Amino acid sequence: MAIFQRSLLREFGNLAVAVFATLFAITLTTQLIRFLGQAASGKLLPEAVLALLGFSALNYLPVLLSLTLFIAVLMTISRSYRDSEMVIWFSTGLPLTAWVRPVLTFAVPLVLVIALLSLFLAPWANSQSEEYRRQLNSRDELSRVAPGVFRESANADRVFFVEAAAGDSGKVKNVFVTSMQHGRLAVMVSRNGAEKTAANGDRFIVLTDGRRYEGKPGDVEYRVMQFKRYAVRIETREATVGQIPARALSTQALLEDPRQGNLAELLWRIGLPLSALNLTLLAIPLAFVNPRAGRSANLVFALLTYMVYSNLISVSQAWVSQGRLSFHIGWWAVHFGMLLLLIALFYRRMSINSIFRRWR
Repeated sequence: MAIFQRSLLREFGNLAVAVFATLFAITLTTQLIRFLGQAASGKLLPEAVLALLGFSALNYLPVLLSLTLFIAVLMTISRSYRDSEMVIWFSTGLPLTAWVRPVLTFAVPLVLVIALLSLFLAPWANSQSEEYRRQLNSRDELSRVAPGVFRESANADRVFFVEAAAGDSGKVKNVFVTSMQHGRLAVMVSRNGAEKTAANGDRFIVLTDGRRYEGKPGDVEYRVMQFKRYAVRIETREATVGQIPARALSTQALLEDPRQGNLAELLWRIGLPLSALNLTLLAIPLAFVNPRAGRSANLVFALLTYMVYSNLISVSQAWVSQGRLSFHIGWWAVHFGMLLLLIALFYRRMSINSIFRRWR
């Protein structure tokens, strides 16, 4: 029996590594495409992509590990059914519940890791991501301009466009700036531009060899001015300190401020390790495969079970946030319901196996 358990744990581990690598690669690729799209449109600075990608990966790890546990146990036991190994297992008199011990031996350490990630590391990653975004939003207008992208100023009264950057010297080429002041539209174009800092600390973008067009929209009369040097002051935004979202608060902060939104977030964090444990045990009876019938029916039912479970947790979280459900009921009700389903599935599967053995 000990040899069998070691072999089973090795199979669980190998399959879990493959499943997690696949899910993690898909998640990283999806998030990377989203962040690159934001950077290409000028909503995000290119140098922020990798940092935000790392914070996002930490945030998704608890869900990915939970899904990895479920799939690894489900596929391993399904393979045992397909290869008729379960027939030998049951013929020796061992019940289906004998799988619980090796499955828990494999799952409990990962469930503890999920709890650590959910309660501590993921909130820290979310808080760092929010702080990083606030710092990026507080940067001045020039540092937020990306070559080839029209960028609006913080006050929505100016639009910048830079065709290309001239190396790392801070100089740019073919600059286009529009501004609206006192009902008059000003358009400036120049061949070159550079960032300068005045003695009092004010920062300017200095345009050289360009033209300025000024007038009221709709009028035919515009003033045209050529210039050798023209300075445009760069507005610096102060870092805004708004309300921190509940997902970025530490677990201790949620407990110290038990508002509805904070309790809903706490319900989600507690639910991740509980659901991971329940799903891992649910995979044992859900993995049944009839070698003579279709092999995908149990996988479809298992997938539906996972989706229903996940959605019920999300619904409970939303109801607690809206005050429609008490946190003291919401944090355990869904998991207890799935535990009852787990017991019912074990009972049904063991009853079928008992009837099968009597007929034999």
